[in-house]
Amino acid sequence: MKINYIKKYVAVAAVAFLGLACTANYLEINSDPYAVTDEEMQRDGYAIRSSLTGIANGVISPDVNTTQFTECLLGGAMSGYMADGNDWATTISNFNPTDNWTNVFMSSDKIIPVIYTNYNMLKQVTDDPVVLAVGDIIKVAAMHRVTDTYGPIPYSQIGQNGSIQVPYDSQEDVYKKMFEELTNAVNVLTPNRTNNFSATADVVYGGVTEKWIKFANSLKLRLAMRISYAAPELSKQMAEEAVSHEVGVFASNEDNANFSTFNVDGNPIKVACEYNYVSTHDDGTSCTTRSGDSKAAADIICYMNGYEDPRREAYFTKCEWDGLDFAGLRRGIVIPKNTETGHKFSGVNISVTTAPVCWMNAAEVAFLKAEAVAVFNYNMGGTAQEFYEQGIKLSFEQWGAGDAADYIADNTKKPSGYVDPSGSNSYDGVLSTMTVAWDEAAAPEQKQEKIMIQKWIANWLLGNEAWADYRRTGYPNLLPATAEGNKSNGIVDSEAGPRRMPYPASEAVNNAANYQTAVSTLLKGADNMATKLWFDCK
Repeated sequence: MKINYIKKYVAVAAVAFLGLACTANYLEINSDPYAVTDEEMQRDGYAIRSSLTGIANGVISPDVNTTQFTECLLGGAMSGYMADGNDWATTISNFNPTDNWTNVFMSSDKIIPVIYTNYNMLKQVTDDPVVLAVGDIIKVAAMHRVTDTYGPIPYSQIGQNGSIQVPYDSQEDVYKKMFEELTNAVNVLTPNRTNNFSATADVVYGGVTEKWIKFANSLKLRLAMRISYAAPELSKQMAEEAVSHEVGVFASNEDNANFSTFNVDGNPIKVACEYNYVSTHDDGTSCTTRSGDSKAAADIICYMNGYEDPRREAYFTKCEWDGLDFAGLRRGIVIPKNTETGHKFSGVNISVTTAPVCWMNAAEVAFLKAEAVAVFNYNMGGTAQEFYEQGIKLSFEQWGAGDAADYIADNTKKPSGYVDPSGSNSYDGVLSTMTVAWDEAAAPEQKQEKIMIQKWIANWLLGNEAWADYRRTGYPNLLPATAEGNKSNGIVDSEAGPRRMPYPASEAVNNAANYQTAVSTLLKGADNMATKLWFDCK
């Protein structure tokens, strides 16, 4: 390991502050920071911890405002998990957002600059191949969310400080590069699988190398299935490589990738959802929903109410509509005033401020394998039914929902329709006729819908992942925007919803030539919310 001089420590500390909240819980030393010795830094993994945590801050940011845009107003709304609770005039859910709503993943100083400044700092403070491989894995975990939002992005040539004023890569090339990075990381880590590094340096897995191998393989499987229609041969190769690897992919909830190094506010999704919640009714009684800027969406509650899903207690707060336990607010509507009507709808239930955010869970991995077998005939080492039922069991365990046996066996309950308790935005259509119980005789398309519904339910709060799944497969069926709620001037289809976010407006000015090339050559469509991405080609 390289000697970490004090000037490097100062730089690392500055980088940690660039990640905003990343200094709150993990910079824990009792001495003067400028008096820390090289020996102390080496012993405690302090500099490595600062850099690794800084990169990790770019996955789901501890900065509440950043997370509100990426996880709630974008991923949460587009996935059918959350509905906007504040009657803003311009929103992603109404398909008429302003640039400051859609540019965050690419232009915020809390994401790409934080990822790359810390990533490059990591290379300065250590030459340990295990640690550097972990840094590569986290970078991919963060940056695949960026390409899944816009399509072609600056990637292979991003500058030392995260500057994106460079040429764009096609989304196909970005994915190929990410597969290369994940494969190389696994190849480095595998012969070192028992050589753990400093537990204090790793806030996700406590320095356990084998856990990082499983995460890298699981992430590789996720990305492989993302391109199942766009590049079927590469998809099959990458998926089978990930699962057949000697360490393999996630198998239990102990493998889940969770991150909990926040600032004093705690879990940023919880804080963002509860912004502007109504605490007291006009008559002085307490409001119990805690539903503020983001509510639980009608989509997921319709499915889970229909299935009488016991995970509802863990996912949502109870509503205040008479005769109902859980009622979601429809997305893509003229948003009602929170103080008058909106506060009565179920909120997002993150009851513990210190609850971690999850990057990936074992249930998702099981459903990825189920789809790979049932729809694409990949070799995942088991049957689709085995993986499908395993995914449900793992999710029930993750959320403390008890025994899943009755739920798995149910072949009668179906998603409910949507009757708006406020009387304004009911939906007459049928969302799905799918029951939970596996049907081996069903057609691949029906199996895919069944798998994707349960994967969607299990991936609660991973909205950007669910939105990508929806665009790739068309499932689950979501509630369309109303005619009044679709404010895109005809650009976005109310049923299909947005397929991407527009590039930051600054790119057309500050990176003009590269931006023009990306739009005219790589994106293969207009720079708006209706243009499909490379993987969105079913």
